[in-house]
Amino acid sequence: MRVAATALIRPEVFRLGIIEAFCCAAVTVIITFGNSCHLSTLLHEEKAVHIDQLSVAELSTQRDIVLKQYNALKELNLALDLTRGKPCSEQVALSDALDGVLQGNYFTDSGTDVRNYGGLEGLAEARALFAKVLDTPAEETLVGGNSSLALMYNTIEFALTEGLSGSPSAWGNNDRVKFLCPTPGYDRHFAICEHLDIEMITVPMLDTGPDMDRVESLVKEDPLIKGLWCVPRFSNPTGGVYSDDTVERIARLGLIAGDHFVVMWDNAYAVHTLYDDASSVMPVRDVCHKHGTLDNLFQFGSTSKITFAGAGVAFMASSEKNLAGLKQHLAFQTIGPDKVNQLRHVRFLANPETLAKHMSAHAAIIRPRFECVLNTLEHELSNSGMGDWSSPRGGYFVSFNALPGLAKKVVKLAESIGVKLTPAGSTFPYNDDPQDTNIRLSPTFPHLEDVKAAINAFVICVKLASIEHCLRLKR
Repeated sequence: MRVAATALIRPEVFRLGIIEAFCCAAVTVIITFGNSCHLSTLLHEEKAVHIDQLSVAELSTQRDIVLKQYNALKELNLALDLTRGKPCSEQVALSDALDGVLQGNYFTDSGTDVRNYGGLEGLAEARALFAKVLDTPAEETLVGGNSSLALMYNTIEFALTEGLSGSPSAWGNNDRVKFLCPTPGYDRHFAICEHLDIEMITVPMLDTGPDMDRVESLVKEDPLIKGLWCVPRFSNPTGGVYSDDTVERIARLGLIAGDHFVVMWDNAYAVHTLYDDASSVMPVRDVCHKHGTLDNLFQFGSTSKITFAGAGVAFMASSEKNLAGLKQHLAFQTIGPDKVNQLRHVRFLANPETLAKHMSAHAAIIRPRFECVLNTLEHELSNSGMGDWSSPRGGYFVSFNALPGLAKKVVKLAESIGVKLTPAGSTFPYNDDPQDTNIRLSPTFPHLEDVKAAINAFVICVKLASIEHCLRLKR
């Protein structure tokens, strides 16, 4: 149904995401509806029309329509944020029982008093619990403080300055050190490399994981390449899951790479499914063990998006040889981790079954946010030629690819109307997306009503940038 009338947008109506905009020739019509989470499709009449098929006159008409909507949004003084993948308040509240769970009992089943010093590798009970998350033996698992990023940084710094197998193996003995970085990828991985002056080489992310033909070719040719970053399940930001073949080929990299090559396997979203049918990842430790490359593998995880983001537990796994060397390095920094917090998590999460039930409660909270984003993108932009996006079955992000050269423009347009997005380029090393296409959307933290409003505004920005771009090309 097309409505040939214009209504004012009340700020509170837009914030609730219950506006729907219609296009009828050159007239913009904005009316309120009961519970809509999308803006009705511009450039869509009875069926989608690809933007490249529109004439200059048609594009000019559509630009005027979208510009009116954009300017109307600017008047609303929005304050919306889709920048970081943080758990929302409802999610962290799921773990409020951590407070008081010990009930004054600070002794583990094995008799350890967690209030005292020691235990650099973490509590035996915590190692056993989180080894199941990483699919590793407990003796190959170390449980630390609250930050897996800190464990990653320490591992890289240790390999760089002291060496995984003693000082002769230190990467820093070389004039240059290089790392392979699948892109789009995780900005904090790239920040570690940049801070430590490690040169980053991009490799494309495919639906099956990193482009392994490219990875294998590069490591064979260049012994200065010392590592590969990986987020194997629900990759940040694409939400992809590594295929069995990709895991097999990654596990064999230690056989073809230069000396002291490492796979940094950041399994940050190992249990963070949105749907029960989400794909799993083949246990990489078992495959590395089969190929004799266990010394080339470091795995990481944490409960940051399971319990409390700022007060969780981080853990890692590698060969017993690697962990022994790393513990010597860590001993100069700390006498031991926060074992009280580790015991709290052991008592609260208890076993894999309890953890799975807990994560189902997380999924129930954030799944509507993801579905709102994906349904809106599908309804507004499918077959329009103005972008494509991932449809993850878990994790914390949706990856959106605008037309080449427009990501920065879209982010700037959104910022001008009060919608904060992750800066364009953040998903690439040195903040340099060579095609200027990728934008990471993070829908977990805002209230659902704000997610609706933000994604509606985002779509308007994508349309405005795309239409103006096509007009410039056709004139």
